Amino acid sequence: MRAKIAVLPGDGVGPEVTDAAVRVLEAIASRFGHQFAFTRHLIGGCSIDAHGVALTEETFEACKGSNAVLLGAVGGPKWDDPTAKVRPEQGLLALRKKLGLFANLRPVKPHPMLIEMSPLKPERLRNVDVMVVRELTGGLYFGKPQGRDLVNGKVRAVDTMEYHEYEIRRVLELAFQLARGRRKRVTSVDKANVLETSRLWRQTASAVGQDNSDIALEHMLVDTASMRLVTSPGSFDVLVTENMFGDILTDEASVLAGSIGMLPSASVGNKGPGIFEPIHGSAPDIAGAGKANPTGTVLSAAMLLRYSLQLEREARALEQAVDKAIAGGFRTIDIGGTMGTYAVTDGIINSLELS
Repeated sequence: MRAKIAVLPGDGVGPEVTDAAVRVLEAIASRFGHQFAFTRHLIGGCSIDAHGVALTEETFEACKGSNAVLLGAVGGPKWDDPTAKVRPEQGLLALRKKLGLFANLRPVKPHPMLIEMSPLKPERLRNVDVMVVRELTGGLYFGKPQGRDLVNGKVRAVDTMEYHEYEIRRVLELAFQLARGRRKRVTSVDKANVLETSRLWRQTASAVGQDNSDIALEHMLVDTASMRLVTSPGSFDVLVTENMFGDILTDEASVLAGSIGMLPSASVGNKGPGIFEPIHGSAPDIAGAGKANPTGTVLSAAMLLRYSLQLEREARALEQAVDKAIAGGFRTIDIGGTMGTYAVTDGIINSLELS
């Protein structure tokens, strides 16, 4: 097949890990007879430096006209001023919203060879295979009003958590759909004992659960879920929750895999291109040093093959190549190895060719 992929390297280690993923996708195309055309565009801090905004209309149109978007990371100390009106993260949030990408999929499945890298006891990591589905375009990150003002001479900050029933329903329906192809269990996470938005979330989850009676539904408060992720992570199958809760819980879940550099993600909607990116940040302290773990981005490329290009065989081949490379000792420092980004990428590509 022919596919156009927009690459947004972003900031920090973003260019290094996206270059690794592009090399791997080129190897996939060569092996399976596809043609992938890559175009590169700015987003985040580098876009602010070049254009004064975190996302230009040109970049958005390039993404909209592609089959998929491969993204690195955005942000860094250079743009960390909390009073700044333009911030790198605004580019990513805007791109997700404008592309209609309402769900973020984050699989968490520790590699057997890396169990010792997790701070959890090995027995707690047995059979861990969680798909976290995070609502992506609602909640505190997008609610209005949002900002600061003066009240009686004192500074006040306001964020608004807002959800419409349809926003909740569509991400829950996706979670049930995913669970049907897995172990048929959905855990819906909320804070229904405190928040009105969470009470609407729970009510909607119950309704969607009734429509999908072949799937077991469990409601769980977010504080309980945060504890269960470290005490009994194997008890989860598909975990679905709202935007901010999902943001926090998936970073917590990264310790299960031994390193945040191991975890991929896919931001998807009902139509159009998805965005595929590792969950780690820009890691400015190692940017340019060739030390960044490319695995999360490479596995994000596998999700790109699966969810945007519908190339399941190719996605599985890439995931198997990553497993073989790790088992063969191709590891960066964060997962107990000594190799750099380029060498680990070579190991994945070689494993792909030998499989």
